[in-house]
This record gives sequence, structure tokens and C-alpha cells, in this order.
Amino acid sequence: MRWAVLLAGGSGTRFWPLSTPTNPKQLLPLAGAQSTAEDAVDRLAGLIPRERILVVTGAGLAPRIIDRLGLAVENVLVEPRAASTAPALIWASFEALRRDPDAEVLSMHADWAIGNAEAFRRTAEAALACARAHDRLVTVGMEPNRPETGYGYIVRGARLSGDAWNVARFSEKPDAATALDLMAAGALWNSGLFAWTAERLLGEVRLHTPEVAPQLGALSAGDVAGFFAAVTPVSIDVGVLERSRNVAVVSGAFAWDDIGTWEALTRVRAKDRAGNVVVGPAVLHESHECIVWSERDTIVLSNVQDLVVVQANGRILIMPREQSGDLKRVLDALPPDVRDLP
Repeated sequence: MRWAVLLAGGSGTRFWPLSTPTNPKQLLPLAGAQSTAEDAVDRLAGLIPRERILVVTGAGLAPRIIDRLGLAVENVLVEPRAASTAPALIWASFEALRRDPDAEVLSMHADWAIGNAEAFRRTAEAALACARAHDRLVTVGMEPNRPETGYGYIVRGARLSGDAWNVARFSEKPDAATALDLMAAGALWNSGLFAWTAERLLGEVRLHTPEVAPQLGALSAGDVAGFFAAVTPVSIDVGVLERSRNVAVVSGAFAWDDIGTWEALTRVRAKDRAGNVVVGPAVLHESHECIVWSERDTIVLSNVQDLVVVQANGRILIMPREQSGDLKRVLDALPPDVRDLP
């Protein structure tokens, strides 16, 4: 049977001061009226039933995840410690296999914006079918529309069937010039939407992932805490996909954005006639291409351009849009009593 794994950990510091440890990015309505995590669960309707959706998150977020998503307690998997995506997805896939010996797994993140839910489901169907038919780990690749240096790229190899190819190689977060070359060569963005049979993933882990493989026995013994205590943190991309020869890619025919920075709101939210994105009370006078988010107070901007202005959680952030990707560096320079939010 089909299972979904939703990765919903992390604090989303790039959306400071709106995002906090107890109300992080995946629980915020960044792309619309409800949180991206709620959107992710709703998007699976008709593809994977709610009782077969597993969510991996941290202990501090688990109660809010359960409440917000309306999932059974046993379907929210609480990591004893954050150890990157490979241990999380391996554990979740192992758990799906424990409950269902024929488990096929669709893995995704809880903080994406997806433009067309029906097209997403069609692509997910194709990825799961490819994983089953060709016994591959499958990643969904998105057609690039800009030389994004924050994403990984996939170079396609020989065609497997239909819209599925073998993966020739991955290129992780290239510089701008290399990204342009990859785009010209037909490379795809690595979306982070994956499909596999649980058996195939665990088999590849045993072959290629020494950071995790020796600890699989702990999972078999039901010792989740021991498993997480002993594994070496590693991403699923580095620890498994980039090392395996059994990886395929299916192209995604839907709008996708991982909403990584405040700048991303210009791609996932409506703009006014002056190109501004405004959420909450604000008045903009002769101001253009700004991103404004106010949790409470009315923000007034006059004769400015290309700014990010955020009022939330007792803090006000003002910075150039072009520097929104450097927000983490800014936070690192702040005094803890200013930076840290409850």
C-alpha cells in the first residue's frame, strides 16, 4: 500500500521574526490561508489516506502538529534528536514497512508551496509507479526557471520509460554560472519529492550509508532512541541518492517552491499593481516591489523600493529584498535577547 512521509521538523529561521521555535515555518500561512503543513496533508487527498500519512517532527512541535493536522498520535513520529533527513526518512520508511510489508513511500517536506494539487498527484502517481515497476529510488525533478544557486540539480541519463530517466549525476547548489550551464543542458531541480518501496530504500542504505546502516538493528529491536543516538547526521541526498546506482527521476509538471526565504513570497503570493506583496495591515505610498508582513500594527511605507518589512512577535525587521537569503547571518550577529523568540 501507499504511504506518505511528511518531514515537519526545523525552526525556519529564515522567516524570523515571524517564525519561532514553537511556531516554525511549516505551521505558518506563508503561501495562503492555512499553513503549508496543512496544505501538504490536504494535497494527498485521493492519493494516500490520512491513516497512512506519517509525520516526522521534534518533541516540541509534536502536540501542535497533531492538533493542526488532525492525525492519529501514532502517525506522528517524534525524533529523539535532529539528525538530518536520512535517519528521519529511514526510520519513517522502516515504520511503514513494519505496519505494511508492501509499503511504498512518498516522501515530501511540510513547507512547500504547490501550485496545482491535481498535477502534483499525477506526478506523485508516476513516481510511485516508477519506483514499483523499476525497483528504483525515484526523485521528482522540476524544470528550472532561473539559475537558482540554493537548489540541487539532476542530470538525466538514459530514459527508463515514458517520463522516467535514470539519474546520471547530481550537482548540489552550484554557483550561478554552473547553474546556467546545467539549465542549458536540460538539468532539473531536485525537488526533494521522493518515492520508493521501503524495502528498496533499506537495501540501498545497507549498501551505501555507513552513517546509518550499522544502526538498523536498533530499529528492528524497537530502540528508536538508540538508533538516533548512534547515527551520524547525513541528508538522504548525500547519504543515499548520490551514492546509489538505482536512482531514477520523473519530471514534475506543477508549480513548486520550497519557500526558503522572504523573497519566495513574491513567487507564491499575489502582488499589487506596484509589485508589492502585503500581508496584514499596511499602507504603501509610491512604494514598489516590497514584501510587507504585519502581525498586528499598521505599517506605512512611502517612496521606498525592494524592502522586506516584517512586524511580528515583538520585533521589526527591515532589510533589502536582495539580502533576504542572508538572514541567518544577520541573526547570528544579533544579541541573544533580540534574536531569540519563544
